[in-house]
Amino acid sequence: MTTDLRHSGAAVVSPGESAGERWARAQLFFDSKAYADAALILTGLVDEVPEQVGPRLLLARSYYHSAQLRRAEEQLREVIARDPVEHYAHLVLGRVLERQGRHAEAVPYLRLAAAFDGDFPED
Repeated sequence: MTTDLRHSGAAVVSPGESAGERWARAQLFFDSKAYADAALILTGLVDEVPEQVGPRLLLARSYYHSAQLRRAEEQLREVIARDPVEHYAHLVLGRVLERQGRHAEAVPYLRLAAAFDGDFPED
């Protein structure tokens, strides 16, 4: 039996849930492509544990997939500030900037992501 996790704005935050339970539920929403609902859960979680990069990165990805590009950019810049070698944050920030038509700004982030991944251009 499967459950449709899409609530389209319904209350997705349940009182009394632990941070771990909210994290797991946010991942379920994300995996079911209910990105805006995942972002609702993750926003509170990021406020609660701002030092943790994982929830913030998933929040940024949720924003990206729900076309909230400025919010995604803000969260990704914070991830990079907290963990400068988080290669996926560099990749997604580069893609966010590209989607905003800011191609020149995207290039250094995409290059860094490729370098972190061991993908060096051949000269």
